Amino acid sequence: MEAARVAMAVWETIMKNIKFVSEKFIRNGFHGILLFTMVLLQFMVLPTGAFAQERLAVISKIANVRSGPGTNYTTLWQVEKYYPLLVLEKKEGWVHFKDFEGDEAWIYNSLVKKINSVISIKDNCNVRSGPGTDTNIVFTVGKGVPFKVIGTRSEWLHVEHADGDRGWIFKNLLW
Repeated sequence: MEAARVAMAVWETIMKNIKFVSEKFIRNGFHGILLFTMVLLQFMVLPTGAFAQERLAVISKIANVRSGPGTNYTTLWQVEKYYPLLVLEKKEGWVHFKDFEGDEAWIYNSLVKKINSVISIKDNCNVRSGPGTDTNIVFTVGKGVPFKVIGTRSEWLHVEHADGDRGWIFKNLLW
């Protein structure tokens, strides 16, 4: 939630600056143009992630997901390698996250890393030998199977499961 609050504060500041500058621009001609340009440059140099939440993936074979930031909290469920997480906040070495189903929980920070990963969101997802429906089905997965992304081609992602199995899957079947 902290990241969302920071993003909103940054956005509100930018909008106030744009309103102020546009009013000055109308009243001050050339000086207004210069001021407006300075504000636009400020907006352009913001980090690209200022409005996006950080996404991480599990790096251990199996990891416990907990109800709070500590081992004294209840284990809610376990996740496997490459399970993608949307970071809500970080606190004392723990990551509060939301998953593909909207569930929130905590995981120890050393168990996650910035890896491009996805998870299947439908049952019976065909993983193919190439990027297209005209290629062979290599295997089929159910909902909730995580993968590391190793490449893309148009609407298809080349993925690898933690067990080493690889293939191509249509991106609309993934989160």
